[in-house]
Amino acid sequence: MMKSCVTISLVPTLRKGPWIFWDDLEVSIPKAKRVGFDAVELFTASADAVDADGLAELLATERIGLAAVGTGAGKVLHGLSLTSADADVRRQAHEYITAMIDFGARFGAPAIIGSMQGNVEKDVERAQAFAWLTGSLRTLAEHAAACNVTLIYELLNRYETNLINRLADGVTLLEEAGITNVKLLADLFHMNIEEVSIGDAIRNAGGQIGHVHFADSNRRPVGNGHMDIKSAVAALGDIGYSGYLSAEALPWPDPNRAAEQTMRAFQECTRSNSECSA
Repeated sequence: MMKSCVTISLVPTLRKGPWIFWDDLEVSIPKAKRVGFDAVELFTASADAVDADGLAELLATERIGLAAVGTGAGKVLHGLSLTSADADVRRQAHEYITAMIDFGARFGAPAIIGSMQGNVEKDVERAQAFAWLTGSLRTLAEHAAACNVTLIYELLNRYETNLINRLADGVTLLEEAGITNVKLLADLFHMNIEEVSIGDAIRNAGGQIGHVHFADSNRRPVGNGHMDIKSAVAALGDIGYSGYLSAEALPWPDPNRAAEQTMRAFQECTRSNSECSA
Protein backbone atom coordinates (compact mmCIF):
# COMPACT_ATOMS: atom_id res chain seq x y z
CA MET A 1 0.00 0.00 0.00
CA MET A 2 1.34 3.42 -0.94
CA LYS A 3 1.88 5.90 1.88
CA SER A 4 1.35 9.65 2.08
CA CYS A 5 4.05 12.20 2.81
CA VAL A 6 4.38 15.97 2.86
CA THR A 7 7.49 18.13 2.57
CA ILE A 8 8.77 20.58 5.16
CA SER A 9 11.52 23.12 4.38
CA LEU A 10 13.64 24.58 7.15
CA VAL A 11 15.58 27.00 4.90
CA PRO A 12 14.05 30.50 5.23
CA THR A 13 15.95 31.92 2.23
CA LEU A 14 14.22 29.44 -0.11
CA ARG A 15 10.63 30.28 0.68
CA LYS A 16 9.61 30.29 -3.00
CA GLY A 17 10.57 26.64 -3.36
CA PRO A 18 8.29 23.61 -3.83
CA TRP A 19 7.66 22.61 -0.21
CA ILE A 20 4.23 22.53 1.38
CA PHE A 21 5.15 23.44 4.94
CA TRP A 22 7.85 25.76 6.23
CA ASP A 23 9.99 26.56 9.24
CA ASP A 24 9.03 25.42 12.75
CA LEU A 25 8.89 21.63 13.05
CA GLU A 26 6.84 21.92 16.24
CA VAL A 27 4.14 23.59 14.15
CA SER A 28 4.51 21.80 10.82
CA ILE A 29 4.72 18.19 12.00
CA PRO A 30 1.50 18.36 14.06
CA LYS A 31 -0.20 20.02 11.07
CA ALA A 32 0.94 17.17 8.82
CA LYS A 33 -0.42 14.64 11.29
CA ARG A 34 -3.78 16.42 11.59
CA VAL A 35 -4.24 16.40 7.82
CA GLY A 36 -3.55 12.66 7.86
CA PHE A 37 -0.07 12.23 6.38
CA ASP A 38 1.90 9.11 7.22
CA ALA A 39 5.25 10.87 7.15
CA VAL A 40 7.17 14.04 6.43
CA GLU A 41 10.16 14.71 4.18
CA LEU A 42 12.65 17.31 5.42
CA PHE A 43 14.66 19.85 3.46
CA THR A 44 17.21 21.29 5.85
CA ALA A 45 20.31 23.48 5.53
CA SER A 46 22.61 20.77 6.87
CA ALA A 47 22.69 17.62 8.96
CA ASP A 48 23.42 19.57 12.13
CA ALA A 49 20.74 22.23 11.54
CA VAL A 50 18.13 20.09 13.29
CA ASP A 51 18.12 18.83 16.87
CA ALA A 52 17.90 15.10 16.16
CA ASP A 53 16.77 14.24 19.69
CA GLY A 54 14.05 16.85 19.56
CA LEU A 55 12.93 15.63 16.13
CA ALA A 56 12.81 12.03 17.35
CA GLU A 57 10.65 13.04 20.30
CA LEU A 58 8.31 15.07 18.11
CA LEU A 59 7.90 12.27 15.56
CA ALA A 60 7.19 9.78 18.34
CA THR A 61 4.67 12.09 20.02
CA GLU A 62 2.78 12.68 16.77
CA ARG A 63 3.17 9.06 15.62
CA ILE A 64 4.37 10.12 12.20
CA GLY A 65 7.40 8.95 10.23
CA LEU A 66 10.35 10.58 8.50
CA ALA A 67 10.24 9.41 4.89
CA ALA A 68 13.41 11.00 3.52
CA VAL A 69 15.84 13.89 3.87
CA GLY A 70 16.82 16.19 1.00
CA THR A 71 20.38 17.28 0.31
CA GLY A 72 19.66 20.06 -2.18
CA ALA A 73 20.63 22.86 0.19
CA GLY A 74 24.22 21.78 -0.29
CA LYS A 75 23.94 22.94 -3.89
CA VAL A 76 21.61 25.91 -3.42
CA LEU A 77 23.26 27.41 -0.35
CA HIS A 78 26.87 26.29 -0.72
CA GLY A 79 27.36 25.60 -4.44
CA LEU A 80 28.37 21.98 -3.88
CA SER A 81 27.96 19.21 -6.43
CA LEU A 82 29.32 15.74 -7.10
CA THR A 83 30.37 16.69 -10.64
CA SER A 84 32.08 20.03 -10.03
CA ALA A 85 35.31 20.62 -11.93
CA ASP A 86 36.82 21.61 -8.58
CA ALA A 87 38.04 18.57 -6.65
CA ASP A 88 37.64 20.34 -3.31
CA VAL A 89 34.01 21.16 -4.08
CA ARG A 90 33.39 17.50 -4.96
CA ARG A 91 35.00 16.46 -1.69
CA GLN A 92 32.83 18.86 0.30
CA ALA A 93 29.73 17.65 -1.55
CA HIS A 94 30.59 14.07 -0.66
CA GLU A 95 31.07 14.98 3.00
CA TYR A 96 27.81 16.96 3.08
CA ILE A 97 25.79 14.06 1.67
CA THR A 98 27.52 11.56 3.96
CA ALA A 99 26.45 13.64 6.96
CA MET A 100 22.88 13.76 5.65
CA ILE A 101 22.88 9.98 5.21
CA ASP A 102 23.95 9.62 8.84
CA PHE A 103 21.25 12.05 9.98
CA GLY A 104 18.46 10.33 8.06
CA ALA A 105 19.62 6.85 9.05
CA ARG A 106 18.86 7.56 12.69
CA PHE A 107 15.20 7.57 11.63
CA GLY A 108 15.47 4.87 8.97
CA ALA A 109 15.09 7.56 6.29
CA PRO A 110 17.10 7.67 3.05
CA ALA A 111 18.92 10.74 1.78
CA ILE A 112 17.96 12.11 -1.64
CA ILE A 113 20.55 13.25 -4.18
CA GLY A 114 18.85 15.64 -6.60
CA SER A 115 20.41 18.97 -7.47
CA MET A 116 23.69 17.97 -5.84
CA GLN A 117 24.38 15.64 -8.75
CA GLY A 118 25.36 18.82 -10.59
CA ASN A 119 25.96 19.25 -14.32
CA VAL A 120 28.52 18.57 -17.01
CA GLU A 121 30.39 21.83 -16.58
CA LYS A 122 32.26 23.84 -19.19
CA ASP A 123 35.64 22.34 -20.15
CA VAL A 124 34.75 19.01 -18.47
CA GLU A 125 34.38 15.94 -20.66
CA ARG A 126 30.98 14.29 -20.33
CA ALA A 127 32.59 10.92 -19.65
CA GLN A 128 34.58 12.46 -16.81
CA ALA A 129 31.50 14.00 -15.23
CA PHE A 130 29.74 10.65 -15.32
CA ALA A 131 32.78 8.94 -13.85
CA TRP A 132 32.67 11.37 -10.92
CA LEU A 133 28.92 10.85 -10.53
CA THR A 134 28.98 7.05 -10.62
CA GLY A 135 32.01 6.90 -8.34
CA SER A 136 30.30 9.10 -5.78
CA LEU A 137 26.98 7.23 -6.00
CA ARG A 138 28.78 3.93 -5.45
CA THR A 139 30.73 5.15 -2.41
CA LEU A 140 27.76 6.96 -0.87
CA ALA A 141 25.51 3.95 -1.47
CA GLU A 142 28.00 1.72 0.34
CA HIS A 143 27.99 4.12 3.28
CA ALA A 144 24.19 4.17 3.27
CA ALA A 145 24.12 0.37 3.28
CA ALA A 146 26.38 0.35 6.33
CA CYS A 147 23.78 2.62 7.96
CA ASN A 148 20.95 0.24 6.95
CA VAL A 149 19.29 2.69 4.57
CA THR A 150 19.15 3.06 0.81
CA LEU A 151 20.31 6.06 -1.20
CA ILE A 152 17.81 7.85 -3.45
CA TYR A 153 18.90 9.35 -6.79
CA GLU A 154 16.47 11.85 -8.31
CA LEU A 155 16.13 12.38 -12.05
CA LEU A 156 15.66 16.09 -12.81
CA ASN A 157 14.40 17.79 -15.96
CA ARG A 158 16.69 19.26 -18.63
CA TYR A 159 16.39 22.77 -17.23
CA GLU A 160 17.97 21.66 -13.95
CA THR A 161 20.65 19.20 -15.06
CA ASN A 162 22.28 18.06 -18.30
CA LEU A 163 23.29 14.70 -16.84
CA ILE A 164 20.29 12.33 -16.77
CA ASN A 165 16.65 13.31 -17.17
CA ARG A 166 14.64 10.14 -17.77
CA LEU A 167 13.93 7.13 -15.57
CA ALA A 168 15.14 4.66 -18.18
CA ASP A 169 18.50 6.40 -18.38
CA GLY A 170 18.75 6.31 -14.60
CA VAL A 171 18.16 2.56 -14.65
CA THR A 172 20.83 2.16 -17.33
CA LEU A 173 23.33 4.23 -15.35
CA LEU A 174 22.94 2.11 -12.22
CA GLU A 175 22.98 -1.19 -14.07
CA GLU A 176 25.96 -0.44 -16.32
CA ALA A 177 28.00 0.93 -13.42
CA GLY A 178 27.01 -2.00 -11.21
CA ILE A 179 25.75 0.33 -8.46
CA THR A 180 23.64 -1.29 -5.76
CA ASN A 181 21.65 0.09 -2.81
CA VAL A 182 20.50 3.06 -4.89
CA LYS A 183 16.87 3.56 -5.83
CA LEU A 184 15.47 6.13 -8.24
CA LEU A 185 13.15 8.98 -7.37
CA ALA A 186 10.26 9.36 -9.80
CA ASP A 187 9.26 13.03 -9.57
CA LEU A 188 5.98 13.48 -11.45
CA PHE A 189 6.68 17.16 -12.16
CA HIS A 190 10.02 16.41 -13.82
CA MET A 191 8.61 13.36 -15.60
CA ASN A 192 5.82 15.46 -17.10
CA ILE A 193 8.53 17.42 -18.92
CA GLU A 194 10.79 14.54 -19.96
CA GLU A 195 8.82 11.31 -20.40
CA VAL A 196 6.75 10.36 -23.44
CA SER A 197 4.52 8.29 -21.17
CA ILE A 198 4.80 8.62 -17.39
CA GLY A 199 2.97 5.32 -16.90
CA ASP A 200 5.23 3.39 -19.27
CA ALA A 201 8.36 4.93 -17.75
CA ILE A 202 7.26 3.83 -14.28
CA ARG A 203 6.39 0.31 -15.41
CA ASN A 204 9.70 -0.11 -17.21
CA ALA A 205 11.70 1.12 -14.21
CA GLY A 206 9.77 -1.22 -11.91
CA GLY A 207 11.53 -2.09 -8.69
CA GLN A 208 14.24 0.49 -9.28
CA ILE A 209 11.84 3.18 -8.05
CA GLY A 210 12.26 3.91 -4.35
CA HIS A 211 10.51 7.24 -3.80
CA VAL A 212 7.94 9.40 -5.60
CA HIS A 213 7.44 13.16 -5.57
CA PHE A 214 3.73 13.84 -5.89
CA ALA A 215 3.01 17.13 -7.70
CA ASP A 216 1.06 18.28 -10.72
CA SER A 217 2.27 19.59 -14.08
CA ASN A 218 2.71 23.16 -12.81
CA ARG A 219 4.22 21.95 -9.52
CA ARG A 220 1.11 22.92 -7.63
CA PRO A 221 -0.57 20.28 -5.45
CA VAL A 222 -2.02 17.37 -7.39
CA GLY A 223 -5.38 18.31 -8.87
CA ASN A 224 -4.34 21.86 -9.79
CA GLY A 225 -2.67 21.08 -13.11
CA HIS A 226 -3.26 19.08 -16.27
CA MET A 227 -1.31 15.89 -15.56
CA ASP A 228 -2.95 12.48 -15.88
CA ILE A 229 -2.27 11.43 -12.29
CA LYS A 230 -4.57 8.45 -12.72
CA SER A 231 -2.21 6.69 -15.12
CA ALA A 232 0.86 7.46 -13.00
CA VAL A 233 -0.63 6.02 -9.80
CA ALA A 234 -2.04 3.05 -11.70
CA ALA A 235 1.45 2.33 -13.03
CA LEU A 236 2.87 2.50 -9.52
CA GLY A 237 0.23 0.00 -8.47
CA ASP A 238 1.19 -2.25 -11.38
CA ILE A 239 4.80 -2.46 -10.18
CA GLY A 240 3.76 -3.10 -6.60
CA TYR A 241 5.14 0.18 -5.33
CA SER A 242 4.53 0.51 -1.59
CA GLY A 243 6.64 3.55 -0.79
CA TYR A 244 5.75 7.19 -0.26
CA LEU A 245 3.96 9.66 -2.49
CA SER A 246 5.65 12.76 -1.13
CA ALA A 247 4.17 16.17 -1.87
CA GLU A 248 7.11 18.21 -3.12
CA ALA A 249 4.83 20.92 -4.44
CA LEU A 250 4.33 24.65 -4.19
CA PRO A 251 2.30 25.73 -1.14
CA TRP A 252 -0.50 27.05 -3.37
CA PRO A 253 -2.70 28.85 -2.56
CA ASP A 254 -1.34 28.51 0.98
CA PRO A 255 0.31 25.69 2.97
CA ASN A 256 -2.81 24.48 4.77
CA ARG A 257 -5.00 24.28 1.68
CA ALA A 258 -2.14 22.78 -0.33
CA ALA A 259 -1.76 20.01 2.25
CA GLU A 260 -5.49 19.34 2.34
CA GLN A 261 -5.73 19.18 -1.46
CA THR A 262 -2.77 16.82 -1.62
CA MET A 263 -4.40 14.50 0.90
CA ARG A 264 -7.68 14.51 -1.02
CA ALA A 265 -5.84 13.62 -4.22
CA PHE A 266 -3.80 10.94 -2.48
CA GLN A 267 -6.90 9.31 -1.00
CA GLU A 268 -8.77 9.39 -4.29
CA CYS A 269 -5.86 7.92 -6.22
CA THR A 270 -4.92 5.19 -3.77
CA ARG A 271 -8.44 4.11 -2.82
CA SER A 272 -8.60 2.33 -6.12
CA ASN A 273 -6.16 2.86 -8.96
CA SER A 274 -8.93 2.22 -11.48
CA GLU A 275 -11.11 4.90 -9.92
CA CYS A 276 -8.53 7.68 -9.41
CA SER A 277 -10.13 11.01 -10.32
CA ALA A 278 -7.66 13.63 -9.04
